[in-house]
Amino acid sequence: MNPSPARGTVKERMKPQDIADLKQLIDFLKENKVAEFEVDRGDLKIRLKFNPAEGQGNLTDLARLVAAAPQAAAPASAPVAPKSATPAADSDAALHIVKSPIVGTYYGSPSPGASPFVAPGDRVEKGDIICIVEAMKLMNEIESDAAGEIVKCFVTNGQPIEFGQPLFSIRT
Repeated sequence: MNPSPARGTVKERMKPQDIADLKQLIDFLKENKVAEFEVDRGDLKIRLKFNPAEGQGNLTDLARLVAAAPQAAAPASAPVAPKSATPAADSDAALHIVKSPIVGTYYGSPSPGASPFVAPGDRVEKGDIICIVEAMKLMNEIESDAAGEIVKCFVTNGQPIEFGQPLFSIRT
């Protein structure tokens, strides 16, 4: 990842949350032995491609670079998510948000026409499959990272989703 002189270094353009998200993504890629990954968020573009035998070293080097980045770095022109105009209600304060661990296409059921994995009002346990995210022609089962009641699904079947995008809220 050689930055162009006009655009600045990776450290200068990334927000602290972006750096934390990238660290989490690198861990996920290592764990699942993903050979290629690309994400495009406005002016921030990341492309990782490696051979499985060589990939661990490359990801480790990237993880070291990201870990060395200052946590208070300000982005040059990174997109900012809009803030909610109204504060969350007290009943929503205890909600846990399940976020997408990967970029892909969201599917709420195992096949077209099948019952959804979960729906609002369903109880889930940590580790229960709650949806599928298709990425690079692979169907990735996404598990709940908390136990509780599904309150809301933020995405629809067939919708493209981003890394870190909220998928469900769970009342724990």
